[in-house]
Amino acid sequence: MASEGDLKEAEDLALSLGEALSCGDAEEAVQLCRKLSELSVAVCVSINSQHYPQDSIRLKVGVEDAQSDDYIPVTVVVSPGMTIAQLKDKFNHDFGFHPLLQRWVIGKRLAQDQDTLYSHGIRQNEDQAFLFILSAHTAKLTRHQQKQEQEQQLIEGIVESMQSIHLLARGPGGGGGEKTAPEDTTPPPPPPPKTVTKPAVPPKPQMGWACTLCTYLNKPTRPGCEMCGQERPEEYEVPDIYQPDKSEVERLKQEQLAILQYEQAQQEERDRNYLFLLATDEQNLIFNVVETDCPICFSSLEPGEGVVLRECLHTFCRDCLKGTIVNSQDPEVSCPDSCDSKILDREIKELLTEEEHQKFLELRLSVAESRSEHSFHCQTLNCRGWCIYEDEVNEFHCDLCGETNCILCRAIHKDMNCKDYQDDLRIRAENDLAAQQTKQMLENMLANGEAMKCPRCDIIVQKKDGCDWICCVMCRTEMCWVTKQARWGPNGHGDTSGGCRCRLNHQPCHPNCQNCH
Repeated sequence: MASEGDLKEAEDLALSLGEALSCGDAEEAVQLCRKLSELSVAVCVSINSQHYPQDSIRLKVGVEDAQSDDYIPVTVVVSPGMTIAQLKDKFNHDFGFHPLLQRWVIGKRLAQDQDTLYSHGIRQNEDQAFLFILSAHTAKLTRHQQKQEQEQQLIEGIVESMQSIHLLARGPGGGGGEKTAPEDTTPPPPPPPKTVTKPAVPPKPQMGWACTLCTYLNKPTRPGCEMCGQERPEEYEVPDIYQPDKSEVERLKQEQLAILQYEQAQQEERDRNYLFLLATDEQNLIFNVVETDCPICFSSLEPGEGVVLRECLHTFCRDCLKGTIVNSQDPEVSCPDSCDSKILDREIKELLTEEEHQKFLELRLSVAESRSEHSFHCQTLNCRGWCIYEDEVNEFHCDLCGETNCILCRAIHKDMNCKDYQDDLRIRAENDLAAQQTKQMLENMLANGEAMKCPRCDIIVQKKDGCDWICCVMCRTEMCWVTKQARWGPNGHGDTSGGCRCRLNHQPCHPNCQNCH
């Protein structure tokens, strides 16, 4: 707290600051503000009411409270320089609404006590403002507190009126005139009795919950506000000592009965839906039960004529759905209505004939094979068999033709290993056109880097997938795919005197090495 000397100095500086601001002396005002800030004393700066327009204006006020459906129009005479606090006092004096109960809204803004009407745009006749009256319970205003404030205002009014009376001094020359007032022999009035202020008695706790929207006090057991329907606060709990009356007991019984009926109806609906689901699951196609139109051909579909797709519940005629499936080039047929759902296999099988369905399955297999990265087709002429191989698998036994395919050589060499087959291929390539084509294919793979020769047995091998470590199927020599040489030296596994020497001194064998160690 500031000392008496600081307060006196602050008062003088504040008065000097007001004079400097009134005269427009900016330099002096800055110096005074600096000195005031050093004292750390709270200072209030306000504009003199004489500078506001002095003409009285008629302000239109809409008064409403939480229980009213509409507002009541009231017209009051005010001045633009009046503060909101003064306006509240005026309404308290004229209409009896305590300032704590008043909430003023001007121009869609909640006005504060220190604001002036002029700052909110109230400057001419017929300007509008709104006054919302809170309940005494919401504002926490008791009758005792209101009575004390009224008595205090009455005493302050008497004191102000007494200060305005000028008394003449007694005795000759007291009035400064020729005639003197006769001596007043009336005894002085007795001093007013001292008022003893009783301690404030806290209001009795009210049983119930106050609505956060309209402030109406509801009974504890009500789930929603009786006036506006606002839900009861979640944190509110019905007191254990509360005893509901007969009407509340009857209402609670009706509410409990309604809840039971609602739960029973929900359970019955779930049972019906479950039985309907079981019935429809046994059917490959679900037909429409109400009249609708096909969104493709726009033909009218009577109940039972259209097909309802299971995933998206879109309805089409059979011909449009069938045409969509037959003309589709994708293994999964999407809904014709441009949604993300697919037509199920059971629906496709039911809509197509046996021949159409077989063609659709063949098309689906062909598309799946062409889109698979590691697919291998059986080398038997006109065989439809194919597979998706893994890195450690080198052979594919076709269940359709019964032949065993070598994935490394991409050929069928029964009773021969890869080396014997490749040697035989070189011999047959001189006279056999098919052997020449196969030999040319292998040479192209070597030239393009799609295959390599084993540095020990000289057979052609290729990497299907995975890391750069590969192993010859004939001599079991470990090789590096990127360097196209043996992984280890002449002494075998672990010999770093030769080979690609990968990860020796933590260095890769090649910039493109993918872990051949």
